[in-house]
Amino acid sequence: MANAQHSGEHWASRLGVILAVAGSAVGLGNFLRFPGNAAQNGGGAFMLPYFISLLILGIPLCWAEWTMGRYGGRRGFNSSPGIFTAIWPHRAAKYFGAVALAIPLLIYMYYVQIEAWCLGYAWHYLSGYMTDVAALREQLGLDPQQVKDDAQVFREFFSRYVGSKEHGAVFAAGGRELLWMVMVAFVLNFVLIYRGVSKGIESFCKVAMPLMVVCALCVLVRVLTLDPPPGKPEQTVLAGLGFMWNPQPEKLLDPGTWLAASGQIFFSLSVGFGIIINYASYLRRDDDVALSGLTASSMNEFFEVCLGGLITIPAAFVFFGMALKDYAGSTFNLGFLALPNVFAQMPAGWLFGFLWFFMLFLAAITSSLSMLQPVIAFLEEGFGLRRHASATILGLITALGCGYVLYFSGGTKALDQFDFWSGTMLIFILAMFQTFLYGWIFGIQRGEQELHQGAHIRVPRIVQWNLKYIAPVYLLVIFLGIVWQQGPQYAKQIWNDPVVFGSVLFMLAVFVFLLVMVHIAGRRWERQGRIQYQ
Repeated sequence: MANAQHSGEHWASRLGVILAVAGSAVGLGNFLRFPGNAAQNGGGAFMLPYFISLLILGIPLCWAEWTMGRYGGRRGFNSSPGIFTAIWPHRAAKYFGAVALAIPLLIYMYYVQIEAWCLGYAWHYLSGYMTDVAALREQLGLDPQQVKDDAQVFREFFSRYVGSKEHGAVFAAGGRELLWMVMVAFVLNFVLIYRGVSKGIESFCKVAMPLMVVCALCVLVRVLTLDPPPGKPEQTVLAGLGFMWNPQPEKLLDPGTWLAASGQIFFSLSVGFGIIINYASYLRRDDDVALSGLTASSMNEFFEVCLGGLITIPAAFVFFGMALKDYAGSTFNLGFLALPNVFAQMPAGWLFGFLWFFMLFLAAITSSLSMLQPVIAFLEEGFGLRRHASATILGLITALGCGYVLYFSGGTKALDQFDFWSGTMLIFILAMFQTFLYGWIFGIQRGEQELHQGAHIRVPRIVQWNLKYIAPVYLLVIFLGIVWQQGPQYAKQIWNDPVVFGSVLFMLAVFVFLLVMVHIAGRRWERQGRIQYQ
């Protein structure tokens, strides 16, 4: 393996890279997906498999990705195809890197739309539009005699806003506001990514992450001081916390609980996304990856458990009581249907609604930024493109995917398919490959030595043995569980639903395109002498 000239980009500070990695991990899943998962899967009992997954999969795999990323970066590679080949000088290695490019690319194609939902809701709260239910009902043209329940009003607003009633609804007259919000979010992402690692991603995260904490704490203080509704003294914040955190021991025997907990950890820490390994490649030789990785993971857990777990469910329980069960099973229901009801009945609801959705927007954009960087890095080092050219090409590709998901919005079918295949199946495939790469190719002896280069803490030796033996088996069991539990349902949908079939075909086309690009880049690296296969 021949060393190559590095791209020259580096993080400006240790705090910057920690905030950037934490920003990539802290997203909508922390505030919406986690509380719903916990409430639906045993409450306090959910936390046992959750923390076991954190210790066996989450933090060890984060360390492995930080270690391999910095190692590949020192050898002149910032993209997963290059880093994987630097670690395993085999012709097949770079093609696994295509998976690490496909995951963030495909996720971005739908994630930027959810980002736009948050921005749109924040704007409507700031203008006072969302807290006047009577005016909102009138604007939607709903009959007050037929639609008396506020929850129905917010459900109708959400379905119209995101175009979930029929395909192409957001392109029709009267439904185009979301298109403008998507354009704002899309352009903002590419303006920041164009500025590079330190001036764009790092600078933004240094502002966005503290601002997210401020917004979350303001909403949290208000939630914890909520009074029960008149005539319902049992619906207190304390009871809401009990609804989420009181353990249901029988759930520990349900494989679905362990499956949900492990999947949540992957979403929480961005493990297996192909992001951390790219971010770590911009570190210098003696930059601490052990403490930095642990700090970024801990920061994510603070946002998820201490903020997300104390805001969403307790706030909704105060107003809905046990009826909250109808909302807890869905990420979108909690965030976009249940909480607007809460803010509408809360004094100064417009302010706290704005803070909540603006915080979600910040969380989403720090994550979506991280999804663009791995592909940008590949285009730059794989084809020698400058930043403006690689950003333009990536912008065109993601715009096509985003347009596809936007058009086939009926029942959010396209979005759900992109989320399942790229946000679940491919992540587990990549994570399994990375444990194999680290434990059996890179080697735990070399891995431990590389991990502790410049480290300020000592990582227990058992972490290395876990990465080689326990984590791969654990991942395989979870992956087979997903295939067993959800595979038949999705296979049936692909066979019977043209939109689902088209979505899978679109994703497959993107992946094949990336494989071709990786092949061409690999041939270019061979001619340059940057890689030498064994």
